[in-house]
Amino acid sequence: MSRIASQFARLRDRQEKALVAFVTAGDPFPEDTADIVVTLAEAGADIIELGIPFSDPLADGPTIQASSQRALDAGMTPPKVLEIVRQVRARSDVPLVLMGAWNPILQYGRERFAEDATSAGVDGTIMTDLTPEEAGEWKRVSAAAGLDTIFLLAPTSTPERMALVGKLASGFVYCVSRTGVTGARNEVPADLPALVEQIRVRAESPVCVGFGISRPEHVEAVCRYADGAVVGSALVDLLHRERENQQLLSAARDYLATLKAATGGRN
Repeated sequence: MSRIASQFARLRDRQEKALVAFVTAGDPFPEDTADIVVTLAEAGADIIELGIPFSDPLADGPTIQASSQRALDAGMTPPKVLEIVRQVRARSDVPLVLMGAWNPILQYGRERFAEDATSAGVDGTIMTDLTPEEAGEWKRVSAAAGLDTIFLLAPTSTPERMALVGKLASGFVYCVSRTGVTGARNEVPADLPALVEQIRVRAESPVCVGFGISRPEHVEAVCRYADGAVVGSALVDLLHRERENQQLLSAARDYLATLKAATGGRN
């Protein structure tokens, strides 16, 4: 059983939902990312997504686009992201997922990236612009390396695509709460429970909801019908805002703890 599957099994045993946290590798500063990830895990993040910075983002809103550019300007590369994973893995068993665009993986080499990622301690990947219809070879390569392959589904996804993702996905399915790009929002869409249910009946993997999740009440609402909530832009914003603060890690820990409490779990 993968580290991600084991985490969801533990959460089910505790009647608890997952809090998934996203940070951009290398932002606000490359030397701080490993400490940030470990701190988030200690604060209650059940799974952590590490964004691979890329110059031509697809679904990223202004916050994450800016964080990716800052990380690129600081010299962040896929090999350096894997080094951060190694640093985290030496200190924490939290499940780690790499999230990014397909192009850097092609440039790296699919087989070599999958092998290097597994060796570093990565548990799964989300390739935001790799459609399930074109993902057969990557699914084969990543499965052979022991990586889970997580796919995105959106309100515009057809029943046929939901069924295909349900067949291919492992780890969890990432349900995009709304059309458009990432970014914190004030409200959770009213039709989101129906979307999650449409995905759930077609997928064996857990379903986690992201895009627009920023407050404890958002997490609480989503966790009534989904298996977990993903927070990204709001956390990236906080890390950037507090980047010069000596209490950066404390600020991140406190924010994550309030969100984790809303999943029905520990403070």
